[in-house]
Amino acid sequence: MIRTLIVDDEPPARARLRRMIEALPDCEVSGEAGSGTTALKMIEASKPDLVLLDISMPGLDGMGLAAALQKMESAPEIVFCTAWPDQALEAFNRDAVDYLVKPVRKERLQAAVAKVARLLAANNPQVSQQFLRSTVGGKTLLIRLEDVICLVAEDKYTTVCYEEGKTVINESLVELERRFPGLLLRVHRKSLVAPGRIRGLERTRSGKCMLVLNGTKERPEVSRRQLSTVRQLIRDLG
Repeated sequence: MIRTLIVDDEPPARARLRRMIEALPDCEVSGEAGSGTTALKMIEASKPDLVLLDISMPGLDGMGLAAALQKMESAPEIVFCTAWPDQALEAFNRDAVDYLVKPVRKERLQAAVAKVARLLAANNPQVSQQFLRSTVGGKTLLIRLEDVICLVAEDKYTTVCYEEGKTVINESLVELERRFPGLLLRVHRKSLVAPGRIRGLERTRSGKCMLVLNGTKERPEVSRRQLSTVRQLIRDLG
């Protein structure tokens, strides 16, 4: 779970962010703070994974808190959520993962949290050593997670498309999402993809949106529900 601290001096803004975070899988709100000073004490005590941070606050403001966190060992990731659209450059100089302008849209917050999840996973040495296991015809094949391009759910198994070809595994997409939080993106109820493999989108004559992926000719379909998230990710990666 991504433990999230919400920092904003306006209670309605905190409540709105709380609702959106609690609606996301693998996320939970670890606390709320109405000032940078209070937030710093809470961060030192509870060590959250992520801070959703406003800029304009009495006392220690958001930029001041971000500067303090830069000096902290094992600091949480920061996503700014602010009404000020013109301070993004300074925010990224303070090591922010993303910069969201109020009113924060659900799709943008979801994309920002996905970035944070990938960063947290990349910094976990155990994750980088994980594999998918495929057993076909009595032979076992280990596939490095970094070689996976996409996964498609079939009737009783999951097809893995990876750098050297295709194979099948017995794990479901739900199980894979739990094993590798933030490393595989759900684009449809029947498919997951490695976000770094996404090259673009193309539309079929029937109106379906299909993903174009590096390293394969497979074109997984993108559901309407996930389309805005995928488009935002493509813009971020571009």
